[in-house]
Amino acid sequence: MIRNSKKYYFEIKTSKPNKDVFVESKRKLLYWVAMEQEHIFTYLAFPYNPYYPKDYKHFPIKGIIDERKELLIGEDFWDFIGGSGTYREIIQIFDEVGKSIKPQISQKINEIISKR
Repeated sequence: MIRNSKKYYFEIKTSKPNKDVFVESKRKLLYWVAMEQEHIFTYLAFPYNPYYPKDYKHFPIKGIIDERKELLIGEDFWDFIGGSGTYREIIQIFDEVGKSIKPQISQKINEIISKR
């Protein structure tokens, strides 16, 4: 992504990866920095924080990723990508869609259960 003449690279992962995934992600971020011929910004990004409303505290990250400089989680990630309010808008859309298709999902679950 390019914004204001600055390049941003994101490694998007599930929110609770194992230590080996953190190590590989860090390697990838460093590789991107090394391969570019100009200054870039790299981040490990998680679409959501499974610990919300508490801060993200997944122990394998310690000593591998600088949480203040290399990590974007949930609202911070989505608002960085789409602008202020993007995360709340996404949550609202998921809520509306979930409510509208809940009867269909319930029906499918009941069909599966009844076939057992």
